[in-house]
Amino acid sequence: MATNYKILGQTGDDAGILQTLYTVPAATEAVVSTISIANVAVTATDFTIHVVPSGDTAGVRNVLAKEVALPASDTTTLTLGITLSAGDSIQVKSSAYDTCFHAFGSEIS
Repeated sequence: MATNYKILGQTGDDAGILQTLYTVPAATEAVVSTISIANVAVTATDFTIHVVPSGDTAGVRNVLAKEVALPASDTTTLTLGITLSAGDSIQVKSSAYDTCFHAFGSEIS
């Protein structure tokens, strides 16, 4: 099995819209080691992160972080170690524009 360390996903968030940051490809497993959230706006925001099993939808049962406050022009980094199987995803949203999400980790195939 090969392990590839990489940027798993990046997205600039549209306010209030749930977006997929990363989905594990077929025949692959992944470990998400870090998620970074940057608020590049001059106003505060909050963010929500879901870890969604394959075939499921984002909901209360798979919230990792819900409406966490993030001040203007600030960044927070979460060191996690989330293990995912093929088809699982990480979905994100924020309450304001100009919020960037980044996922770093490894894919095993």
